[in-house]
Amino acid sequence: MSNKTIDNGQSYHTARLWQIGFFTLNNTSSNLHLFALGFVTYYATGVAGLAVMLVSTLLMAARLFDGLIDPAIGYIIDKTEGKFGKFSPLIVVGNVISAGTIITIYSVTHLLPESMQFLFFTAMLIVNKIGYSLQTSVTKAAQTVLTNDPKQRPIFSIFDGVFNAVIFTGGQIYVSSYLIGKYGGFTLPLFTELNIVALILSAVFAALAIRGIWSKDKKEYYGLGEETTKTTLREYWGVIKGNRPLQLLSISASFDKLGMSIFGYSVVGVMLFGILLGDYSLSGTIGLITLVPGLLITFLVVIVARKVGLRKSYIISCWIAILAFTGLIALFTLIDPTSISLSDIGVTTVLFLILYAVARAFAGVPSTFVIPMIADVSDYETHKSGRYVPGMMGTIFSFIDQLVSSLAPTIVGFVVGFIGYKEKFPEVGEALTTPLFYTTLLLAFGLPALCLVVSLVAMKFYKLDAKRMEEIQKGISEKKRKGNGDFPPTPFTPDSGIAK
Repeated sequence: MSNKTIDNGQSYHTARLWQIGFFTLNNTSSNLHLFALGFVTYYATGVAGLAVMLVSTLLMAARLFDGLIDPAIGYIIDKTEGKFGKFSPLIVVGNVISAGTIITIYSVTHLLPESMQFLFFTAMLIVNKIGYSLQTSVTKAAQTVLTNDPKQRPIFSIFDGVFNAVIFTGGQIYVSSYLIGKYGGFTLPLFTELNIVALILSAVFAALAIRGIWSKDKKEYYGLGEETTKTTLREYWGVIKGNRPLQLLSISASFDKLGMSIFGYSVVGVMLFGILLGDYSLSGTIGLITLVPGLLITFLVVIVARKVGLRKSYIISCWIAILAFTGLIALFTLIDPTSISLSDIGVTTVLFLILYAVARAFAGVPSTFVIPMIADVSDYETHKSGRYVPGMMGTIFSFIDQLVSSLAPTIVGFVVGFIGYKEKFPEVGEALTTPLFYTTLLLAFGLPALCLVVSLVAMKFYKLDAKRMEEIQKGISEKKRKGNGDFPPTPFTPDSGIAK
């Protein structure tokens, strides 16, 4: 932790590299819970016996509820302040609640009478979303205290990209290449083992995240410190209404999230790899093959972002992802899908791997950039009104994000139901029909590309570029100095952060 002064005399508070890396694990921790629940459709329909559309609609409703409670979570964050800080206690509480409900869902639902299963499943999803929202909201809100250096904030995206790529790629390999073979399909023992591994790792990552934020979770880093304007609950709507960057970022990121939610939905993965390509184990293997290129792309985009700003890099990434998704659709309409094989690698396989890696990596960049961009939006509000409300900024974003991205399960359920899958989802090894072929292309590539187009339109009007953020940070520093609330002077050390 240190003060760092750049050439023009502007002072920023920075974080050590390990602090950024450790705190990023909070997002990885909550994403492990998301990954574990990503297969709940197969548990609910295959083990518990609930109907496909019922489960899809319920999952959509649960995400919508998550969004609805987010403003309340934000208010809790903004008003929380104790001897253990503002953010650390909420990480613990959120993780425990979320983990407990996941265990309960997978171990109890199928044992209940049929008349009670739906109500119990619904209740547990609701409680789960409360815990999940507590933990994920901290990831967004605490960015403001971690660092306010415009050149350091994008570093979060490197760690986030690496951690999530390893988790989701490794997790997919673990499920498709190991657990499926071990248990013969999506059976109850598979879910039991998956949850044990995911929840233990999640708890460890949450503890490391607390270690990363611990020394920065102090009042002197909250907005203008003691001079920060107090905000009552009734004033929040005015704050939201007057923060145009928050509105635009929320819309843009929400549609990107919707597209990636559809792209990464477990059912869509089964349709693409298990039916269209005819080998579900390829989902994990190809994920592993494209992991390194994907990480290199993330590194490259972050390097660019540190030079030209988060907004410009966000836009460039969206354009590249749209072109790659379009290329994948064109490729599959021109080739025999079964020609894509890792045992006999030809031109079509190479083209698929390149386009798939590029689409997946660049489409994922906005999701990692949006977290430090929320900190920019929060700082914009502090500069404009003197109010420090990072919890509200992050959770209002989450509200819009959840409202839009909650449509993913319903969209997938509706589309596959439209072609005849009303009682169960398409499963590994089913015959590839023409409707299933085009439906797979639509869900895997077409809708993600369309969502990115909407994201680009919203981002066109978002004005917090690199130059504007430098002006904002300078203004905040001046206000802190005038209020005798400047950042505490601490010596600069070689490992205190990446300055340039």
